[in-house]
Amino acid sequence: MTRSLNGRVAVITGAGSGMGRSMALRLAEDDARIAIWDINGEGAEETARLVREAGGTALAITADCADPAAIKAAADQTRRELGKIAILINNAGIAPFTPFLEVDAALLERVMRINFFGPFLVTQEVVPDMIEAKWGRIVNITSSSVQTGSALQTHYTSSKGALLGFTKCLAMALGEHGITANMIPPGSIDTPMLRGAEIMQQQGAVEAYGAALPVKRIGKGEDIAAAAAFLVSEEAGYMTGQTISVNGGRYMGSA
Repeated sequence: MTRSLNGRVAVITGAGSGMGRSMALRLAEDDARIAIWDINGEGAEETARLVREAGGTALAITADCADPAAIKAAADQTRRELGKIAILINNAGIAPFTPFLEVDAALLERVMRINFFGPFLVTQEVVPDMIEAKWGRIVNITSSSVQTGSALQTHYTSSKGALLGFTKCLAMALGEHGITANMIPPGSIDTPMLRGAEIMQQQGAVEAYGAALPVKRIGKGEDIAAAAAFLVSEEAGYMTGQTISVNGGRYMGSA
């Protein structure tokens, strides 16, 4: 069974490191042309270099994926250099740990702007390409914290919960155009963001968390990339509005 993406253009936000980089490398293996949008230009260039070294096609664009003007400029550059956009993975985000009573209005606004407003605006920008092609794939990276709750992440989890509702609405609104919208809520994945979290600074904390899961290990970017590769494939054309939980058994929802 082939999962070739036949040179389709995939935009992956926040692909300068971590899960986004893993997804860029995996989709390039499946013959997608990758546009890496990241506020970290050096990281984006490094991901693009890795994709090219593996034989793929990649474009690195430094962009704040929550800024409307930057989104428009990034989309225009992607279309000029790679072509119309067929695949979107909204991956860029931040995940601060903050006690509820210490979340001020400025922090709440920043988290919502990056984690929800950004994906909303990026999706609005690229969906016309998909409608024109009568084919499209949207994958939103949410969080297993939406499924379980997280005491120190009320702001973060609320923003990702908004993405959950957004995904279901997109599935209903865009299905008639041959466009699917699905979500992946990762569990704890071994990324620079996770290891940089204050709560994980104690020696061995990441590994200890992994050992407590049913699968006895922390997640890898490749685990998320495998799920994303399926959701953007031809084979997943009858799946929309769905949640593919990749969390090592942290959360086991009802059937």
